[in-house]
Amino acid sequence: MSIIPNSTQILVIGGGPAGSTAATLLAREGFDVTLLERDVFPRYHIGESLLPSALEIFDLLGVREKVEAQGFQRKPGAYLEWGKEKWSLNFGELTGDHTYSFQVRRAEFDHLLLEHSKSQGVKVFEGTEIRQISFDGDRPCSAIWSQSNGDKGEISFKYLIDASGRAGIMSTRYLKNRHQHNVFQNMAIWGYWKNVKRLPGQEGAIAVGSIPEGWLWGIPLDEETMSIGVVIHKTAYKERRTKKLEEIYADAIAQCPLIQDMIAPGELVSDVKVEQDYSYTSDYFCGSGYFMSGDAACFLDPLLSSGVHLATYSALLAAASITSILRGEVNEEQAANFYDKSYRQAYLRFLVFVSAFYDQNRGKDSYFWEAQKLSRHDFSGADLKLAFLNLVSGVEDLVDVQEALPDLVVGEMSKRIKENHNLRQDKQVLKDKSTDAAIQNNAQFFNAVEGFFSLTAAGAIDGVYVVTKPRLGLAHTSPVRELEPSGLA
Repeated sequence: MSIIPNSTQILVIGGGPAGSTAATLLAREGFDVTLLERDVFPRYHIGESLLPSALEIFDLLGVREKVEAQGFQRKPGAYLEWGKEKWSLNFGELTGDHTYSFQVRRAEFDHLLLEHSKSQGVKVFEGTEIRQISFDGDRPCSAIWSQSNGDKGEISFKYLIDASGRAGIMSTRYLKNRHQHNVFQNMAIWGYWKNVKRLPGQEGAIAVGSIPEGWLWGIPLDEETMSIGVVIHKTAYKERRTKKLEEIYADAIAQCPLIQDMIAPGELVSDVKVEQDYSYTSDYFCGSGYFMSGDAACFLDPLLSSGVHLATYSALLAAASITSILRGEVNEEQAANFYDKSYRQAYLRFLVFVSAFYDQNRGKDSYFWEAQKLSRHDFSGADLKLAFLNLVSGVEDLVDVQEALPDLVVGEMSKRIKENHNLRQDKQVLKDKSTDAAIQNNAQFFNAVEGFFSLTAAGAIDGVYVVTKPRLGLAHTSPVRELEPSGLA
């Protein structure tokens, strides 16, 4: 059995999708990477629906063939019954090689990624808990670890990637910079069913249905099993706390004709599980010598299945940043600025769009237009559903960091948040029935984020972008690069 080294170039805490992705990418670039994971895989985890952007990450990791061979349920899109609208999303309408994704059992999926990390040269140690991190000034420099067999020790490092999930070691123990969402303090209640109905003509698609106090998911994991979940606000949950968890779960399903019909012939074959307060963010995502990735930095309501996307996306950003720092291609300040703004842009885009979606009285065309506003690609002359697909598939984020263009999305977010904040200072304006309808809509749209998050327009990310060929890293803008067609590098 190998022994945890006393030192390493890069220490990764956590072996979930964020940690394994970052570690594998760095190891494939030739760096010395050690990953310490508290649990022993496989271990259970929720968050089973992946976005098409995962395919790009799988290719960069060299793990796509393994994922395809695992036999996960292929996901061609989604079907929504939301408010008064019903519509289907088909990932096959996307361009390039992002025309499908997967529904996965996370225990199997996460284990596969971690085992792949080992095969790529990452020194992986499971069942190893971080007890303490030591600092040189504000820079983390070593970590004390322990194992259940009584072994313990200390490992020093040059760079740290905190991918410790909801535990968020850096954020919660040392930085104290995590904030819960005031509006998205939701409860997720879920269980697993056998022999349920499938969506006709969309085998493998996720089903999403709204109810007055939240929404439900139906995720087919294989030919027999479906994950059925309910998301409601914590306040609504507390109002029903005199009932058993199973009763709250059943009552919510009964309010959603889509899911109710699907489970009618089925059978609940698991315990009903619950998780709460899972939407939060940190004030900043990186600092001197460290990067926080995935759930260690932030997490958002799972309505758009953004969890694994943001985890692997941020891992890509962190790996590219550290790679270029160590190679002398950028300095730490440039890399940190790029990482924080790029990650925040992706997070904000989903935050604002999820906020819009919770206004169930809006029609699907309204959601398509919101997607166009959050994209810097002009879909106005084409089917606006493509803007929606690009956003909810995660493809928009991957293109963003590999194009040397101004950060328009953060600017748009900041502008609209500021407009809403200023508007809501004068409560009388909101009471005035003559107030312009567009202003009223803007106020309603941002009701979910007021008082929680604010930032100023950022503009360009210091002329830095991600490249993946011929090797992973960050690059500076150049006239030649700006004249090239947009797309993935």
